[in-house]
Amino acid sequence: MVADIKKIGVFTSGGDAPGMNAAIRAVVRASIYYKKEVYGIMRGYEGMIEGDIVKLGARSVGNIIQRGGTILKSARSQHFRTPEGRKQAFEQLKKHGIDALVAIGGDGTFTGLHLLHQEFNLPVVCIPGTIDNDIAGTDYTIGYDTATNTAVEAIDKIRDTALSHNRLFFVEVMGRHSGYIAINSGIAGGAGAIIIPEDGMSFEDLYAILKPGQETAKKSNVVVVAEGSKIGGALELARKVAERSSYFDIKVTILGHLQRGGAPTYFDRVLASKLGVAAVEGLLKGQTDVMVGIQKGEITYTPFDVFAKGTHAINEDDLRIAKILSI
Repeated sequence: MVADIKKIGVFTSGGDAPGMNAAIRAVVRASIYYKKEVYGIMRGYEGMIEGDIVKLGARSVGNIIQRGGTILKSARSQHFRTPEGRKQAFEQLKKHGIDALVAIGGDGTFTGLHLLHQEFNLPVVCIPGTIDNDIAGTDYTIGYDTATNTAVEAIDKIRDTALSHNRLFFVEVMGRHSGYIAINSGIAGGAGAIIIPEDGMSFEDLYAILKPGQETAKKSNVVVVAEGSKIGGALELARKVAERSSYFDIKVTILGHLQRGGAPTYFDRVLASKLGVAAVEGLLKGQTDVMVGIQKGEITYTPFDVFAKGTHAINEDDLRIAKILSI
């Protein structure tokens, strides 16, 4: 270990994701293991500006690994977007003697950390925590596995009622810019069609998929729609299909924030634990302005400049497989 760091601050920012508490726990205990003090910053950048900061110990994070949400809370901060807000945040960090930061969040969180590093030369590492799994530099983000499992469970239950009637269900899942939850929950749930922001499917393409079901007397179907679909959300698509055909009894289910909650899966708990320890070890080895991730089973550190220029693209083979299985 080379960096002269004595006090590490940890916080969560942006949308919550299952597994964030496991990451907090790992950061706290790894810091203490390496004989560093660790402080929890409440409510993200907003709490940083206001000085809502508490010292944490190993027992402070006991019995949280299985809990969803974040014990440090999360909030968005407009004030932090200004130079004055960031200066106020840094002054609060100095007041508490915090000389390095670990943040758990998405691209907006990482952008804020990058600015703190640039403006005040503060060592910073970001842990990717977002259910969308859309961040470049890591194969998986914390919360994605749990959210996808939640969506699959919901689709399974919806399929049960669809089979009991002559029903076509449109199920909308989260994913404003990314179709990861939709494509994988759709494949796992046996969806008849999957609509994601990255794909060029038109409404006519969708209807062409559904129409043969009428001709072969298919009794039920499920269409999974990512909320960022470029051809409309579940409600709009359901309306358009109903205008075109009366064959199916059409229903819509929007899963919404249900996907953010619940106990994290084993995968998210282990991933968060590994990334939390790696974030602290990275800081102590001199890593800064980086995101810690996992690629092909190995811990990686991706610089902000690389992260900011890319996205975690959908696997084209997944799209191909989904289309084959939808017949």
